[in-house]
Amino acid sequence: MTLELGKKVPDLSLHIGKDKIIKLSDLKGKFIVLYFYPKDDTPGCTIEAQDFNKLKPEFDKLNTVIIGVSKDKLDSHDKFKEKYSLGFDLASDANSNLCEQLGIWIEKSIFGKKYMGIDRATFLLDKEGIVKHIWRSVNAKNHAQEVLEKLRTMLS
Repeated sequence: MTLELGKKVPDLSLHIGKDKIIKLSDLKGKFIVLYFYPKDDTPGCTIEAQDFNKLKPEFDKLNTVIIGVSKDKLDSHDKFKEKYSLGFDLASDANSNLCEQLGIWIEKSIFGKKYMGIDRATFLLDKEGIVKHIWRSVNAKNHAQEVLEKLRTMLS
């Protein structure tokens, strides 16, 4: 399953808490920002999360739900959310199934050492669950503002 522009997203189930799952169909009628990031409480991921959190009131005005997704377990998400007072849900893809299906579980390299990791990416879905914009290999800084501006442009 690859998410493509103009295509409806399958009804994904996202684990956002212990025994708490949200389905995308539960959010019908709202815009959705589904952003994928490598790891809780790391510099770039923290910047990105804080930026989305800072702009959350603006997203709320535009009837938009923000959901962050990483491989981290739910207890890690809970600590990350609490530490930075994040006001949106974080979903766990601990087994990487969703990231693999979306083509964002990729080979990376640092200091010549190769490893598998999440390609920072964001999907903007409309009120019917149709993909309206995709950002891949995102630069964390100012990305939330870029997503907000795209949403505003779509709505004008």
